[in-house]
Amino acid sequence: MIDCAEKDGELQFRVRVVPRAARSELAGEHDGALRVRLAAPPVDGAANEELIFVLAQFFGLPRAAVEITSGHASRLKQVRIKGASPRDLARVGVSCNFVGRIWPKF
Repeated sequence: MIDCAEKDGELQFRVRVVPRAARSELAGEHDGALRVRLAAPPVDGAANEELIFVLAQFFGLPRAAVEITSGHASRLKQVRIKGASPRDLARVGVSCNFVGRIWPKF
């Protein structure tokens, strides 16, 4: 289960990034975070841009709706997505473990 919080139409959860993968894809759950494989290398923000693109495409939202709130230089990131719901994550086969209606402190 992914630790997540929902507030005012925004969904916040952790993402564990695997850069330099063969292709970019959502790969399930890992230690309470959504695991995302990215084809981009972690150089000059390329992996962060690819992560925003992959998440926006999966949720069917514009790239502006996806924000990396912490972990810009780390493999473990926290993201906030405006207009997303926990039901959307179920399409990947993961479920949310709600840590409350306030933003979690990871």
